[in-house]
Amino acid sequence: MKFTEVIKTEDFKKEKHVPVISAPEKVKANEIFDIKVTVGKEIPHPNTTEHHIRWIKVFFKPDDDLYIYEIGSFEFSSHGEAVSGPNTGSVYTEPSISLSLKINKGGSILALSYCNIHGLWENSFRIDIE
Repeated sequence: MKFTEVIKTEDFKKEKHVPVISAPEKVKANEIFDIKVTVGKEIPHPNTTEHHIRWIKVFFKPDDDLYIYEIGSFEFSSHGEAVSGPNTGSVYTEPSISLSLKINKGGSILALSYCNIHGLWENSFRIDIE
């Protein structure tokens, strides 16, 4: 089995799983810019003790480079769990992250998310250098 056999890229049903990457299409080399990655941007993904997005990982694959670089790993740990029972807690983390970075060549931002029920989901976004 390979990851390519289990990572999904297209949403189904009513909830959204594919990570949505918001970033500029062009940036200046070595200047800081912001990106945001959200799961369930248009239609909210469930965020319950039983069904939630557990984490988002973000990577960068520069043009003409053999390797991919991890930018960040973000875990969402609170989904309404409490001693009194599922979905009775007072904290629910939302599957949305923002981060700043700089690059010196164009390439692709790749995002991977994990739903505790429906598995792994991916998306990518191209960024060029002005």
